[in-house]
Amino acid sequence: MTDVCLCFEVHQPLRLRKDFFWGGSPMRRIEPDEISDFYFDDPENRRIFDRVAEKCYLPTNEIILEEIKRHQDSERPFKAAYSFSGIFLDQCERYNPRVLESFARLVDTGMVEVMEQTYHHSLASLYEDGREFAEQVKMHRERVWDAFGVKPRIFENTELLYDDRIAKVVEGMGYAGIFAEGVIAPPNHVYRPEGCEKISLLLRDYQITDDMGFRFSARWWSEYPLTAVKYASWIAAKPGECVNIFCDYETFGEHQWADTGIFEFLKFLPDEILKWEHLRFATPSGVVDKNPPIEIISVPKTTSWADIERDTSCWLGNTLQWACYSYHRRLEGPIKESGDQLLLDAWRTLGLSDHLYYAFTHGGGPGEVHNYFSPYGSPYDAAITFFSVLSDLHFRVKSWVNAADDPFLFSKGVDIFTGDSAWGRRSLKEVLENVETESLEYHAKRGDLSAWARWGLHDDDLAGRLEETESLQGDGLRDALLEAVNETRSRGRSERKKAGRGQKKVDSESGRKKR
Repeated sequence: MTDVCLCFEVHQPLRLRKDFFWGGSPMRRIEPDEISDFYFDDPENRRIFDRVAEKCYLPTNEIILEEIKRHQDSERPFKAAYSFSGIFLDQCERYNPRVLESFARLVDTGMVEVMEQTYHHSLASLYEDGREFAEQVKMHRERVWDAFGVKPRIFENTELLYDDRIAKVVEGMGYAGIFAEGVIAPPNHVYRPEGCEKISLLLRDYQITDDMGFRFSARWWSEYPLTAVKYASWIAAKPGECVNIFCDYETFGEHQWADTGIFEFLKFLPDEILKWEHLRFATPSGVVDKNPPIEIISVPKTTSWADIERDTSCWLGNTLQWACYSYHRRLEGPIKESGDQLLLDAWRTLGLSDHLYYAFTHGGGPGEVHNYFSPYGSPYDAAITFFSVLSDLHFRVKSWVNAADDPFLFSKGVDIFTGDSAWGRRSLKEVLENVETESLEYHAKRGDLSAWARWGLHDDDLAGRLEETESLQGDGLRDALLEAVNETRSRGRSERKKAGRGQKKVDSESGRKKR
């Protein structure tokens, strides 16, 4: 039997206010709780979401549910899988709860699998430090549980970003399988990623997926019109254990409009596939559970399903994109130093891959696709808007957060870095609690911490307290350093409270906002 795995990516970006720079918004005085509406175009995001809901989500969900029910008593039932971004699920709740309810009805049938991804549909998996990636995946896992009451077993990274390092990280998170683009090997088999022991690698069959997703209504195509009968015959002719069809859900009704016949195609497709006795529908977990890996595949360079290059160039292919990407990365440390959830939420939402996607400048066919999805008149408008928002966020961080201009990097000798860093007293305390004693003693002998506190943080009080510890060693040194930081942190909080800044915080355990 050949497993037909029908998977859908479901994501809607949060678009920035297009007039942010030209309208003179940067560095205007705002309250902290206004920052989201200040950056993001909520009316436009609502308008687009409602449009796509009526054209795609609701009618397509109705068809999928009808087909699941029609085949539920069959020996070969109809199944599908979805990967929702956390941002999409948030928009469902905010703009159109009917959409979320319709997806929940699909999941409740037991014939639909929900996959994992990053909450913010971000490029966090490319960061050298994997902690932000892990945090966004954890956030997504909790969001999926809240929405559907299920725990995903299969990981689908943003736009199928994949390499050996990402696979190893995802395996460490406990997932049974991970998807990649089918350019790295014949896509109709199950593989094992290089360096992994348990996780299975599934490959998207991009050719047959794109036949439906991109070429369905193309009158220049030699196979036009594409019918369910023809498509099922192509699937039936595929060699191997599985055929993984993975497309944007907006293919139905939004990218391919209703008058193209796409909905009729979807209605007839399950029956046409099941007419072939050797085909059956399966979820990604089912494919992984039934089919052991046939060989180990090494992918040292990152791949994706984006554009014809199938790499990271659609987001990081020009200097404008790299400038915005690097600027965004630079703000992570100071914002996390603040402990302010509103700043962190804004920073993470600015990490949506879509903001960089709109700044693509290579032209040609891929450029036309980028422009189709972009709300801007040109990629340069997209880059100017994005960079100006990042600059404004930087301004807020410098105004609201006591953080150094450069982090303190912990090491155990010259060029022997531990991977730990601190931007201020908050993160310094966290590192001091866990970093190796050898590193603390190395920096104490050199007076590094006190110098950084004085010249980086401009905190003479903390610098003086740290200088008093520099003759100590072992646990005594660690305890004295923590005492110095704790005392100065308490004093700093007291001073900020007296200053009266009403910045909202979020309790890390309960998530309740408090002043």
